[in-house]
Amino acid sequence: MEKQALFGKTMTELENIASEKGFPKYVAKQIADWLYKKNISSIDEMSNLSKKIRDELNLKFELGLDKNINVQSSTDGTKKYLYNVGKSRFIEAAYIPEEKRATLCVSTQSGCKMACEFCMTGKQGFQGHLTSGQILNQVKMLPEFEKLTNIVYMGMGEPLDNVDDVLKSIEILTSDYGFGMSPKRITVSTTGIIPGLIRFLDESNCHLAISIHNPIKEERLKIMPVEKKNPIEEVLSIIKNHDFSKQRRVSFEYIMFKDFNDTPVHAKELVKQLHGLKSRVNLIRFHSIPGATLVGSSDSKIEEFKELLEKKGLTVTIRKSRGQDIDAACGMLSTKEMNK
Repeated sequence: MEKQALFGKTMTELENIASEKGFPKYVAKQIADWLYKKNISSIDEMSNLSKKIRDELNLKFELGLDKNINVQSSTDGTKKYLYNVGKSRFIEAAYIPEEKRATLCVSTQSGCKMACEFCMTGKQGFQGHLTSGQILNQVKMLPEFEKLTNIVYMGMGEPLDNVDDVLKSIEILTSDYGFGMSPKRITVSTTGIIPGLIRFLDESNCHLAISIHNPIKEERLKIMPVEKKNPIEEVLSIIKNHDFSKQRRVSFEYIMFKDFNDTPVHAKELVKQLHGLKSRVNLIRFHSIPGATLVGSSDSKIEEFKELLEKKGLTVTIRKSRGQDIDAACGMLSTKEMNK
């Protein structure tokens, strides 16, 4: 029988395990302390649990922590870690150090259903959801874990297509029994999966980032099939009706493509769509991928686009490119490993 991973289980799940096994109720809290606040490599190291309890846990469970199997390091300090999640499936996490913060970009799926034209992960096809433990493993097993200040769910996969495990991982990250992080240091990015978006807004206090990339419906549909069932207009309507007070933020990701979404017409339409919404637009240089028909906009064009948006009152940032000398684009490193 395949053993279940303890790592990635919520307090409620740990309490259920303790109850089913007839353990004292406090055992669940003890297990959580070992899983999320200490560094161990086996259940046997949970020294304040009796040997009988540890032996019973070992029959059905394993710790569920796995080290990375490869790392690429950039001259700018960015590191991309590769993890094996079983059945010849691989996922990536990118560590991005800056002067005053250190961010980890985590994956939520192996492969992806969204099939966005510009994304290498989408070209892999969907292979499977990550469990909350596999999502959090990228955090806990990060060699730079002690330096980590921020987490972004912007790696492989569509987080809100795997909303159950994403919300479980967020609970563990932000709870007192877990990692105790502020939700203000966590951002979840989505293409706009409406059912998952509603749950995320209702069940967490983390920041939200919407991958918009083109404000014109017909053009967005050409590069993002998600637009068909989850129109950006409906996504924006939900966001505009949500209370984003109490320091919770919403931002919009906008990869710049030459002659496709970088014209004054697109700037005007984007301003119109975001009218009345307190938000930030992040303009992103395109990291080219094999077989891509899209070409990134020039730096001068990106600056022009930024000025057009700012003149109409939007807050705009040009995202700094990182890891240019390694497989920086999501899905590149794992695709190479799959192709072996």
